[in-house]
Amino acid sequence: MATISRWTRRAAAVLGACLAAATVGTASATPADFYQAPAPLPAGGPGDVLKAEPFAPTLSVRNQAGPWPSGAKRIMYHSTDAHGSPVATTATYFDASMPWTGDGPRPLVVLAPGTQGQGDQCAPSKLFTDIVHYSPPLDFAVEYEVTQAYALLERGMDVVVTDYEGLGTDGVHSYTDRRAQAHAVLDAARAVKALPGIRIGDDNPIGLWGYSQGGGAVAAAAEMQASYAPDLNVRGTFAGGPPADLRAVAAAIDGGLATGLLGYAVNSIYAGYPETRAEIDGALSPVGRRVLDDIANQCVPETLARYGLHRTSEWTRDGRSVAELIDALPAVRAVVDEQRIGRSAPRSPVLIVQGRNDDLIPHAQAERLAADWCALGATVDFSTEEIPPIAPGFVVGHGLPMATGMLRALDWMTDRLAGAPAPSTCTR
Repeated sequence: MATISRWTRRAAAVLGACLAAATVGTASATPADFYQAPAPLPAGGPGDVLKAEPFAPTLSVRNQAGPWPSGAKRIMYHSTDAHGSPVATTATYFDASMPWTGDGPRPLVVLAPGTQGQGDQCAPSKLFTDIVHYSPPLDFAVEYEVTQAYALLERGMDVVVTDYEGLGTDGVHSYTDRRAQAHAVLDAARAVKALPGIRIGDDNPIGLWGYSQGGGAVAAAAEMQASYAPDLNVRGTFAGGPPADLRAVAAAIDGGLATGLLGYAVNSIYAGYPETRAEIDGALSPVGRRVLDDIANQCVPETLARYGLHRTSEWTRDGRSVAELIDALPAVRAVVDEQRIGRSAPRSPVLIVQGRNDDLIPHAQAERLAADWCALGATVDFSTEEIPPIAPGFVVGHGLPMATGMLRALDWMTDRLAGAPAPSTCTR
């Protein structure tokens, strides 16, 4: 009860600060030139820091330990795209002021954000400066990940939040691209370790945390860590509502409030996989091309407002949906199938939290992810949030499991980072 009460007080403080931030001017204070990567990109390995600068978080709560968080930095770091080429990616590092509540050295958690949008203005590292972004008439965003970041900070965990490839920086945001997102997550941890004067070193445990798009990103990172970043001391991954099978997700989203999010994925595939472009161009109608061009510069609220409750069949020449075109277009099908998560076993424990009636990310495909990992010998705790259907198609069923499962996920992550044995729902 004391833990819940403390979390409630912290959440109330953050909510109050968010409301206060929403009442002030929303002109960005983020220096635009920070997001311009050096050209050409200097030589360096994954996680090497290209530049970093401190900034004062808009939401800073004072407590007995001082300001919470005690400091923040924007980071630009080396990462690699889905094809192994070097790219510059940005992130935000938060230095926790609260004492670490577990055993052992203070941990670092890499928070992979949920869907923000595809426009550069949607990057979390930009939104953490002001929390609220607005440009008339519908370009609007609120950095909702501040609640998860600050919940982790309240437990004494340092936090780094990646922007992913192409969000804030040059290029198209690599939305739901398994490899690109995993690289951005893992290299963010390396970047923090490379910052001068930072207390996170090789012995500090690392956790991976994400929900929705972020759940897919950390799930991919967890299964790629052994091959891509064996140097990282990853102790556990919380993957909430993970889109592990994009075919299933495409069919579930279409026609609901989040239909436009499929446009982010199509843009990502088009930009990252040139072999798909002729097929996509041939399938899109002029209306569909205009929609994808618009969506490429939007944050989620505008995309929902403009394209929610429509169907992707409105974007195509012959009236087929995106899900149907995935099956019909060989190059697109191959790329989408390659994105499925669950083919390699994470070497550290994973908690998957999934809503039974999630109207964005189907329960069955998350359950299959857990089963696939279990069959490969991984330690997986699969938890279903039994929430009844509420306004199906309006994303309520997707958002609620994060709220109801938050405390359990925090406790699970605290235990993993403190070295406690991990529970498993796998039956072998």
